[in-house]
Amino acid sequence: MKNLLPYFIASISGVLGVLAFSPYDYWICAYISLLGLLYAAKTSKKSTALWAAFLWGLSFFAVGTAWLHVSIHQFGGSPLWLSYILVLLLAAYLSLYPVLFAYLIQRFKVRSVMMFPVLWTFTEFLRGWILTGFPWLQFGYTQIDTPFAGIAPIFGVTGLTFFVMWVSAVVFTVVSALLTSPRKINVAAVNGILLLVVAGLASLSSSVNYVKPVEDKAMTVTLAQGNIAQNLKWDPAYLDATLKIYGRLISEHLGKSDLIILPESALPALENRIQPFFDELKRAVKDSKTEVMIGSVYQNENGGKLFNSIVLVNEGYQPESAPRYNKHHLVPFGEYVPLETILRPLGSVFNLPMSAFQQGKEIQPSLLTKDHRFNAAICYEIILGAQLQANLKKDTDFLLTISNDAWFGDSHGPWQHFQMARMRALELGKPLIRATNTGVTAFIDARGKIISSAPQFEETALTARIAPTEGQTPYAALGDKPLYGLALLLLIMRILGEWIKRKMLKNIHQA
Repeated sequence: MKNLLPYFIASISGVLGVLAFSPYDYWICAYISLLGLLYAAKTSKKSTALWAAFLWGLSFFAVGTAWLHVSIHQFGGSPLWLSYILVLLLAAYLSLYPVLFAYLIQRFKVRSVMMFPVLWTFTEFLRGWILTGFPWLQFGYTQIDTPFAGIAPIFGVTGLTFFVMWVSAVVFTVVSALLTSPRKINVAAVNGILLLVVAGLASLSSSVNYVKPVEDKAMTVTLAQGNIAQNLKWDPAYLDATLKIYGRLISEHLGKSDLIILPESALPALENRIQPFFDELKRAVKDSKTEVMIGSVYQNENGGKLFNSIVLVNEGYQPESAPRYNKHHLVPFGEYVPLETILRPLGSVFNLPMSAFQQGKEIQPSLLTKDHRFNAAICYEIILGAQLQANLKKDTDFLLTISNDAWFGDSHGPWQHFQMARMRALELGKPLIRATNTGVTAFIDARGKIISSAPQFEETALTARIAPTEGQTPYAALGDKPLYGLALLLLIMRILGEWIKRKMLKNIHQA
């Protein structure tokens, strides 16, 4: 039974980690979960540590991304059993990164408290980079409503994740020392004091006004939430109904709002093929002085390339020249199919609607409307903090993200997505506007707090008067560089320390 204990603790603590994220928001579970992983990784037998770390990752990622089976089964047409197997396969792949973390701890016999967050930062970086990356479920997101949220405007979600692992490592080291060798508690105590200092600075940072609102530039924005069921969205027979729903939501706010925003691929047809709708909208915009941003499926007239885009409809709208943002970071299988000549013939799971998009440029101009500039991200892109930070301009007024989380039904996926979107506002010090098909549609302030939100699964419109901010957070200026630099410095210091220690011991023995 004792031999099975690491596997049991790892599996249970992996599941507990999911409860730290929205919609559950039991943020303390993030620390409990990582304590379980550290216990598994520090198990004396190497093979046990690696398998236990794998089970931690498998339970954490399988439960945390279980919402994926909704799109695979309900909308991809795959059998239920196959959808769960595919989720498990993804979880198994993602589990390799906690296994790498445990391997490094075992291989180099890591005892230093600071090395745990350094190594965790390294493995999380790899998870967010290899094979285009999947940086979902980073523990830093769980701290957005805690006293430690002030770390985010300085070091971003990566820094918050570093902090969560550091706290967990200190607690683990203290408990281990008390149970095994009380003399070792001194090192943990020093780290505990450092943690108190960092926590105090985080609290202080929360009260610092890195940015301030510019009230005289406030604008009235309306977000149209059509609530189109995903099984109807791409049905050609339902297109007219969709156009009527969004046409009504737009017309009700023309002349009352400065800007109306529709969600991702709001009109489920090629923009080029529904020009009568856009021509009518263009005339209405001219008369009302209200402009409209629409999540559009656009086909380039020159090369015939298909783009998932946001287009601005104003009185000068022309599809070829209209201000537009084209999605850069596409989702594998959902928006493009790797090795498609091999995979597409294998089944419907590789042929989801609109899975042949082309990639937009990584750096694109801000969307300009009514003398306000929007830094845009479509759906999945909002979880990529580095991409938004790289696209942020000094004169950016708002962050804008549009999405269609109807793919994931009434699961915890849309709420995890929403939590990550909130973090971008906190990191970059910019209000965030989020328009979605079925929710969560919301306005977020520059501290990541919800100004207002629309209920899920209702056809509605949400309107708010929102002011941009001026100023800059440290993270907006520098991104992840300071945190990665700090982690590298700590690693170098540790390596040098061990080298000097061995050198001194060698000299003593020779003497």
